[in-house]
Amino acid sequence: MDDRNLLRTHHGLDELREHSDEIGKEFLAGFEAVEQIDRPAVSCFGSARVPEGSRPYELARETARLFAEAGWAVVTGGGPGVMEGANRGCREAGGLSVGFNIELPHEQGPNPYLDISLTFDHFYARKTMFVKAAEGFCVFPGGFGTDDELFESLTLIQTGKVLHFPVVLLGKTFWAPLLDWVRSSALADGMVSPEDLALLTVTDEPRVAVETVLDAYARGDGAMPPHTPEKADAQ
Repeated sequence: MDDRNLLRTHHGLDELREHSDEIGKEFLAGFEAVEQIDRPAVSCFGSARVPEGSRPYELARETARLFAEAGWAVVTGGGPGVMEGANRGCREAGGLSVGFNIELPHEQGPNPYLDISLTFDHFYARKTMFVKAAEGFCVFPGGFGTDDELFESLTLIQTGKVLHFPVVLLGKTFWAPLLDWVRSSALADGMVSPEDLALLTVTDEPRVAVETVLDAYARGDGAMPPHTPEKADAQ
């Protein structure tokens, strides 16, 4: 069912049951795809719009190459741009490259560097698989979709819905204005806590990103959030 229709209109009960069954089948297909990942994995997010040779593309490519050399799988949204760079770097290093794509009216088709590939109709099913598959998150420069993945990941960690995975932002200059806003507005107004900012590592170095995720995994860093989860954390 088209998400725009589902989110916009009312439906009869029989139709809702049918669509709920379809969504459930999509979740099951995603879970089955995640079960094919036979090693630790990192989820990488970033812009679909950057070209090969750009700084974000090559940063993702090098980071994923290092993860693959360490024996990890790399999971992306399966599309172009940063996603392609990450899948390509993983494939070039002999790693397991995974793409969870999405049907969109523009911009995104699967890239050619995928070993495991699944295309979703619904964002919420797809986003669940990014979290379920991952032992850490690497977030490269991107737009609204990338920011959505970043803040959803942090909210899930902060509220105790997932274990305290490391979240690494790559590209200090790109992320600096956003982090400045968090400190000067959200933190200053008491809407987040200083401990929440500690969930993030910011770097320009692929090796630092990989070491951050691998070290947390080696420690068994299934730590709970840095403070007691509150309902307000998700608001």
